[in-house]
Order: sequence, then C-alpha cells, then structure tokens
Amino acid sequence: MKRIAQFAFVGAIVALGSCGGKSTQSTENEEIDSTVVVTLDEDSLVYGICGDGTAMNTLQLITDSGDTLSLSIAEANDKNRCFGGFQIGDRMAVMLQAPDTAKMVINQSALLGDWVMPNPLDGSSEMGIRIKEGGIAESIDQPALIYRSWKLVNGKLEIVSVREGGNEEEEVNRYDIISLGPDSLVYKDADDTFEYTRYRQKEHKDIIKLEGVSEDDMMI
Repeated sequence: MKRIAQFAFVGAIVALGSCGGKSTQSTENEEIDSTVVVTLDEDSLVYGICGDGTAMNTLQLITDSGDTLSLSIAEANDKNRCFGGFQIGDRMAVMLQAPDTAKMVINQSALLGDWVMPNPLDGSSEMGIRIKEGGIAESIDQPALIYRSWKLVNGKLEIVSVREGGNEEEEVNRYDIISLGPDSLVYKDADDTFEYTRYRQKEHKDIIKLEGVSEDDMMI
C-alpha cells in the first residue's frame, strides 16, 4: 500500500552575481524577500449542505462559509462523478470546474455507515470499515488492521490505519471512489479494489412447528 506524506518546504534564495569580473552587492536599503513557501496537497473541495433548491441537474450548496451556490452537475452526472446521490440536508463535498459548475460531487452523508465484504480467509464471515461522523474510522472484525480516521482530499478518500505489531506507525492511503450507492461502496488504489456492501442487521425468524391435530384433541 502506498504511503502519502504531505510536505511543506521553504527555499531560501540568495543571489550573488558577478559582471565583468566585478562583484555586485545589495545595499542596506535593498530588501530581498528570500523566503518561498509552497504547500502541496491542499484540499480543493468545497463543503456544505444540500439545499432545497436542488434539482435533477442542479445542486444548491449552502457552503460552510455561508455562501449559497447554484451548481450545474450535468457534466459530473454524464461522467459518473456524482457519488451517493443527494437529498436535502445531506452534507456534500464538491470539486468545482467553474464558479457555477461542479466537476465532482460526493455525498459525505452517504459515505457514513458500516461497510463489509466477505473475509477472503473465511467466506462465512465478514470484515470491513465503519465510517463515522467527525472523521472517525473503525475496523470491523479486522484485529490486524486498525482504522483510525478518514477524510476527503481532492476528491479522494483518505484512510489512516495502523497495523498490529507495526510500532503504531500510521499508514495513510488514498483511494479513488469508483461508486457509492445506498448499499454499495467501491474504491481503489493502484494495487487493490475494495468492494463493500452496507451492513444490515440480519433478522432472525423463529420457526414454530405446529403439531398435527389428533382425534383426541377434537373430543370434548
């Protein structure tokens, strides 16, 4: 699995030049800003709530900063980049292509829940991930892999985990979301594809066996 680290670097630029064999020095009055700060991997998603002005190809997004955007999602729909649908009040994450056009839409509310798949070592059991509000992630029947947190970054699902016996070293993995529906979640990286179904509590029905009626039961 790939590790992804975020880096910020500061480069100092000091210019010393020569011309015709003569050195050039800056005077006391010259101020050279020699500090350049570059931040990589900054999240470009816009977050907010799905408003009641939402229609089939239009998403009304009430952003966390208090703005109300009316976004066309027709192109995102055509390219299958609307994940999880949308309902009024759902929390959404949107990647903008233009101020009034969405390039990708992810329903964060639809991501929440327990997601399981058959255990590859034991087909009779299930394992998976629990995605909770507040960026909390937990493992489901995976004692060797402990999920800790999740978030969306630039349209990808980032999951932080720790492996048993790994000296508490965190693994940060990012996945492309392939599909998200009411009962299915699929995401992948360069090496693996994870296909989950939403966990449903199995209903246990007691079967009551009725004995046949005998002639003695009919006698008064």
